[in-house]
Amino acid sequence: MSKVVILDHPLIMHKLAILRDVNTNSGLFRQLVKEIGMLMGYEVTRDLPLEEVTIKTPITETKAKMLSGKKLAVVPILRAGLGMVDGILELVPQAKVGHVGLYRDHESKKPVEYFCKMPQDTDQRELILVDPMLATGGSACMAIDMLKRFNPKNIKLVCLVGAPEGVKELQEKHPDVDIYLAALDERLNEDMYIVPGLGDAGDRIFGTK
Repeated sequence: MSKVVILDHPLIMHKLAILRDVNTNSGLFRQLVKEIGMLMGYEVTRDLPLEEVTIKTPITETKAKMLSGKKLAVVPILRAGLGMVDGILELVPQAKVGHVGLYRDHESKKPVEYFCKMPQDTDQRELILVDPMLATGGSACMAIDMLKRFNPKNIKLVCLVGAPEGVKELQEKHPDVDIYLAALDERLNEDMYIVPGLGDAGDRIFGTK
């Protein structure tokens, strides 16, 4: 069974409280999503593999640790996931970026794939899949299905807010994918929105509602 990590750092909690506020405008909302993504990135990348290298300092030659291998790719679920990408790239600017496009069918409420573009060397990388919300888990599960076609070394899911229903669904469908959240909320409502949640993250990021 995958692990669920709640990143309750004081700075994350503070920024998330402002993010939830209905009066937070799209410019500030977008900036906060980026900042929280960066703060979460520190924990998500904690177990990246290292290798020992020899470097020369201004004083002497010494051994040091650096990231080994092909490292990372960050993969947003379009479109809301785009808001979290730049924060993680602030930490690992050499990471490549893939994209997964999904939309929800209004009648069936099921996710539908419309786009997938990944780096050619995805099989040599660890993937960080990002999306602000983990609600029913349908989109995240489909996105992970898509990513597994590329045989990545590992996949982690990073969301700002999750619902218990989505966590349960993801753990059942993809027990090998660890989940990182800034908050695990109460439940889903009848419209499949997270309660208390923060509304439609895509609309609030891009000012489209």
